Amino acid sequence: MENRRKGFILVRRAFVIRGFRMKKNRVKEMLRERRTTVGAWATIGHADVAEIMAQQGFDWIVFDTEHAPLSIGTVQNMMQATSSSDIVPIVRVAWNDMVLIKLALDTGALGVVVPWVNTKEEAIRAVRATRYAPLGNRGVGPRRAASYGAELIDYLRSADEEMLVVCQIETQEAITNLEQILSVEGVDAVFIGPSDLSTSLGHKGDWHHPNVERAISKVLDASMNAGVAAGIYAMSIEDAVRHAADGFRFIALGSDTGFLVSGCKSALAALGRKK
Repeated sequence: MENRRKGFILVRRAFVIRGFRMKKNRVKEMLRERRTTVGAWATIGHADVAEIMAQQGFDWIVFDTEHAPLSIGTVQNMMQATSSSDIVPIVRVAWNDMVLIKLALDTGALGVVVPWVNTKEEAIRAVRATRYAPLGNRGVGPRRAASYGAELIDYLRSADEEMLVVCQIETQEAITNLEQILSVEGVDAVFIGPSDLSTSLGHKGDWHHPNVERAISKVLDASMNAGVAAGIYAMSIEDAVRHAADGFRFIALGSDTGFLVSGCKSALAALGRKK
């Protein structure tokens, strides 16, 4: 019995002093330094797809659970496939919900993209869901992010400062409340989804309508003034180049499905084949 007790004490000591250092969020660091980051959306629920994308040189990858049929278990499998690279894993949660955010972070995500953030209060809710008490209300669980409990204590000490919070600006209401949203401590970036924004402004699918372009410029200018990174989903490579030149610093270059479609079309077009 005494040996067991000694063994238990040794395990506890090792548990506390192992010197765990969670993976640094290099994207958050790059944004603080006002550097441009580029990434892509992962929507096909297969580890091979995520691994291929992680090997291409993107700074970050977003696993999309808002519009793609990805379960949290599938996201974890995909995330594990990227772990040998230095790509930063992020999850777009389906809604601004503390339970969904908690699950995403427990899988090992270093950040979340939160859709439909329209008010300051909603931005505060998103940030608090990524922080442990006393800064927030994230629940404690010994899952993959903390090496399944083996490094839980050290993870708890380190996690808050590494979590990236990206609030999506997708509606006229969000544009109206933009400065208040940007004032929330812990919001690292705001992200424009041109499709939803153009729809909200009454120009469905017309991403380059003058009113949409004005709204995009307003988000960029306000973000720069607030010292918060502005992000956007580029609808083309030409748009991506322009957005980078304008000052956007969190740029999505596309998605796995988009790359697959464009690759197929380009190959067929080169042989004179068109659908």
